[in-house]
Amino acid sequence: MTIPDRPHPDATSSSPAKPGIFQRLDLCEKAPYTLGEYAKRFCWELTQATLVNWAPRRANAWRRFWICLFGAKIPPTSKLGKPVRLLHPWKLTMGQHSSVAGSVKLWNAGTIDIGDHTTISQDAELCAGSHDYTQPHLPMLRTPVKIGSGVWVCARAFIGPTVTVGDNCIVGACAVVMRDVPPGMIVAGNPAVVVKPRPMGDPA
Repeated sequence: MTIPDRPHPDATSSSPAKPGIFQRLDLCEKAPYTLGEYAKRFCWELTQATLVNWAPRRANAWRRFWICLFGAKIPPTSKLGKPVRLLHPWKLTMGQHSSVAGSVKLWNAGTIDIGDHTTISQDAELCAGSHDYTQPHLPMLRTPVKIGSGVWVCARAFIGPTVTVGDNCIVGACAVVMRDVPPGMIVAGNPAVVVKPRPMGDPA
């Protein structure tokens, strides 16, 4: 009596998805970027891992030099802390006197625009990109994120795709922001909601 061969569990299958399953990961785009973009990203990732993130913590001008060499627009008064976690430096713009703390993740498939006098605290994430979940093959969406001027994004907050945070806002720690935030508001929670207007007395 012979035992029929059984397919190995890791073997790929060309059979269609089960009835009722909409999402088809086997149809996803294998390479969503152009060859030129992949080459540029490889050069940046190598530079980021060595010349940028091996530099001393206080070497802000050194990090800014290399990030701007790859196309970022960062004025001398602004800085990114160590380690830098930046996907596409050529899609990053920062205003005057702004700072991005170490371990902030800037996942910018689309553009990220940060205004003047704005602070992004440690371990926050700005996610300028997503996938179109209305399509079975989940095509990539390169969506922008815009953070206004005078904003404080607190530690471990998440700013989602297409979100604009207005001027003078505070985004509370660990908040998950998936909708635009009107200027001058404090938001917190998951999902983030407006807590109250930001008190703004006369500057000293």
